[in-house]
Amino acid sequence: MREPAWRRTGSTPDYRFSLANERTFLAWLRTSLALLAGAVALDQLTPNIAPTLVRGILAVALAGVAAALAGLAYRRWALAEQAMRHGRELPFSRVMLGMTLVVTLAALVFGILVIVRP
Repeated sequence: MREPAWRRTGSTPDYRFSLANERTFLAWLRTSLALLAGAVALDQLTPNIAPTLVRGILAVALAGVAAALAGLAYRRWALAEQAMRHGRELPFSRVMLGMTLVVTLAALVFGILVIVRP
């Protein structure tokens, strides 16, 4: 894979900041993998928790969020790296609020399903 053109601009940031940015990227990927594992578990390990359609919708929604988060993780890493290279403020991301809302909603739905399980 070719090095992005933006990596040849600005000045190289302190390696500690680049490594911290990379650790954040990896944390976002771990979160994405956890959401994907939750989607698979919901679909495969809890057949009696809800009707098949409801379970399928929840699993697909979680898997979709996991895929989106993985893609956004790279974008966030790249934007932060570019900001450091040019001495700019790190970019703000609404993704964290969105992820909080999605996980909260999923937990509430799952909790309701556990309580009202037939």
